[in-house]
Amino acid sequence: MIHCGSTDMGEPMWNALKIREDLSAGDLRQLARKEGNRRTAMRMLAIANALEGMSRAEAARVVGMDRQALRDAVVRYNAEGVAGLYDRPKPGRKCFLTEGQQAALKALVLRGPDPEKDGISRYTVADICRLVEERFGVRYAEPPMGRLLKRLGLSRQKARPVHPKTDRIAQERFKKGA
Repeated sequence: MIHCGSTDMGEPMWNALKIREDLSAGDLRQLARKEGNRRTAMRMLAIANALEGMSRAEAARVVGMDRQALRDAVVRYNAEGVAGLYDRPKPGRKCFLTEGQQAALKALVLRGPDPEKDGISRYTVADICRLVEERFGVRYAEPPMGRLLKRLGLSRQKARPVHPKTDRIAQERFKKGA
């Protein structure tokens, strides 16, 4: 383990946070060059700077971080390795539908509407919003419903329009080159 930090006189701080040494500073710099996420790459570079002997304040300043942000990154790096340097997923609003209701909605959408009973030949997002409100008592706007459908693995598909006076037999003859 290498100490992260030093006093103003250049002496090592014995109570400073230690950094794991399973990857060298060069390895971290190489990973940072290949990393697509800028924030993660900056954390890798700051830790590489600290591993090479820079003070924690200087290592953070060089990459544009606070000293406390570097300390937090070192704690996560020590605990989880490089995976700890990535941003954590942000919690969002919980879904209004339970898991069972979501499964029922997915089955309903996959089954499709009954033209005689429902009066429509395909569902739109607005139709699904109305259906969810009627069946489950939960009101959704169209954009969040679209995101929910995408999360359920459903994609928006549009049927190709067909003119009402289309002659399918003539089209088949044309395709065959007759």
